[in-house]
Amino acid sequence: MSRTLADLLLKERIITPQQHAESAAAFKSGKSHVKYLIEQKILAENRLMQFLGQKFGMPSVNLAKFEISPEVIKLVPQELARKAGAIPIQSAKGTMVVAVSDPTNLAGLEDLKFRTRQNVEAVLTPLSAWEEAFSKHYGTIGIGSAIDSYRKESNKAGEDQPSASSGFEVVQVHDIDSGASEQDAPVITLVNGILQEGIRRMASDIHVEPYEKRFRVRMRIDGVLLEMTQVPIEMKRAVVARFKIMSRMDIAESRVPQDGRIKLRVGGTDIDFRVNSMPTLFGEKIVLRMLSKGNLQLDLTKLGFEQKQLDVFKKGINLPNGMVLVTGPTGSGKTTTLYSALAELNKMADNLSTAEDPVEYNLEGINQVQVQKEIGLTFAAVLRALLRQDPDIILVGEIRDYETAEVAVQAALTGHMVLSTLHTNDAVSTITRLMNMGLEPFLVVASLNTIVAQRLLRTICSKCRVEQAVPKERFIQLGFSPEVAAQLKAYHGKGCSVCGGTGYKGRIAIYEVLEFSTALKEMVLAGNSVIDLKRQAVKEGMKTLRMAALTKVAEGKTTLEEALASTMEG
Repeated sequence: MSRTLADLLLKERIITPQQHAESAAAFKSGKSHVKYLIEQKILAENRLMQFLGQKFGMPSVNLAKFEISPEVIKLVPQELARKAGAIPIQSAKGTMVVAVSDPTNLAGLEDLKFRTRQNVEAVLTPLSAWEEAFSKHYGTIGIGSAIDSYRKESNKAGEDQPSASSGFEVVQVHDIDSGASEQDAPVITLVNGILQEGIRRMASDIHVEPYEKRFRVRMRIDGVLLEMTQVPIEMKRAVVARFKIMSRMDIAESRVPQDGRIKLRVGGTDIDFRVNSMPTLFGEKIVLRMLSKGNLQLDLTKLGFEQKQLDVFKKGINLPNGMVLVTGPTGSGKTTTLYSALAELNKMADNLSTAEDPVEYNLEGINQVQVQKEIGLTFAAVLRALLRQDPDIILVGEIRDYETAEVAVQAALTGHMVLSTLHTNDAVSTITRLMNMGLEPFLVVASLNTIVAQRLLRTICSKCRVEQAVPKERFIQLGFSPEVAAQLKAYHGKGCSVCGGTGYKGRIAIYEVLEFSTALKEMVLAGNSVIDLKRQAVKEGMKTLRMAALTKVAEGKTTLEEALASTMEG
């Protein structure tokens, strides 16, 4: 990239001589002027865009809202696109339109024109949108180069190479630490690149999905699935087989679902991927759940509880016996909350045991048992066995049926503390859910201490957080007092390179903590409705999930849209 941009900005007195010198030094170390100026907050991205648009008279486009055909992306190899700082977005009649974030890179555009043998027209796009589009369409270095290498090898092999229609019946893929043949190397590089990208983006899940005419990779980042790259359809069987080999699955079996694990060590941190394969109409879909012990937060005070909620929760888990339940949908952080509770309770004088499916994290000083239904080792069976192991505290991964619920309640009634999870929408409906499973109301009342319902909200990116105009009447409508609403400010993220243009970076938990009081127990025995129970709980001081979410909005941690979309009214 040329130094023209820094020179232009200095000439226009937009940056100081010192900033110009620092930018030039950053350029010599390999960083672009645009990236340096934005990261160092010397210039706001929108102001820099405005300057470049006026100076070069270029039309602008936001790639975050622009769909690019895979056929157009194929016209420019990954390395050439990176070197030129240009992503192809359209091509017709010998002219290719490319999106750039720095139009001063004339040498790169000339090289692009020469190597593609097309006329090149450039349009301007924000750096954050450019980087997000590059990641989506080209992926990491490993992914892009692996696809290019695979195509080259396929072209060399000619007739000997299996076609997309015939596929690979058996693919010989080597272990991750061993050498690989020239044919296997691109597949190994591609799979490693996908895993590295998932770790880099802190994805909770990676989806490798086959369809009739395409094969894509999506990642769940901050709770939302985003498409990362599209892999050539002819690589489908080889990539799936590689994942299955790494996770110790049977690659010869593709008719039934399989489970496995991949263990990696990255930068001194152990990262586990829980892997599942599922036969679909056009091949096996692979989903990986990333479990990083380095990201596991085992401090109750840092999970997001408000102080009053934390006091109620700690009181519940520190009782000598009874049952504490954590509820919420899959991926809402229930495991983290329960493991944090175990860490709080993990004392030398107590015997702690768990029944889990699967065991997600290995915790020192706690006896963890893996449920294996295929051999009859169900939650209920493990729980019965644990009761003969002189336990003090028992964690049951999930109460899924009447049998498990019955044994858990009996354990809670016979002097043990039982922690578990349940899938319900809120704290109060957990009570009726247990009774719907077949438990008698008096057993629920006698055993249950505390119920926690939780969700994860995306937090606003700190790098691009700006104030959002929300009418005062809207806040009043949501339950804020007129005095509070008048002072309240809402924020959102406008999108930048740090958050990938989404406006969100990271997540925070919100909680609804219900202390099962005497009044509530009497209402359950009297047969009161869920609505009556919830009204009484709020009267006693319980903060609902919606209230907790709106508190995070008032604190400027999340957006109003995220809070309303993630919680129900009431």
